[in-house]
Amino acid sequence: MRKYQLTLVTKSTDPVRKKAIDSVKEMLKGSKLQEEEIGEKELAYPIKRENKGFYTSFLLDTEALPTGFEKKLNADDNILRYLIIKL
Repeated sequence: MRKYQLTLVTKSTDPVRKKAIDSVKEMLKGSKLQEEEIGEKELAYPIKRENKGFYTSFLLDTEALPTGFEKKLNADDNILRYLIIKL
């Protein structure tokens, strides 16, 4: 099993944030998942007209990320930025 860390910056409004996180969990439903909510932070510069973002970190144990995973993250308007690190 490979380990990955996924950090998401989502829009900070509560229903939008939960929708984005639920869609990521749905895409990763076959892997072990640890979720940590880091919280809302001021962004250094506006991203998609947002001045604040909500940070969430996931630790994943999976063989490989699902095909098209990054494309789906890019296509989601509620996700401002993401970072995937292979540990």
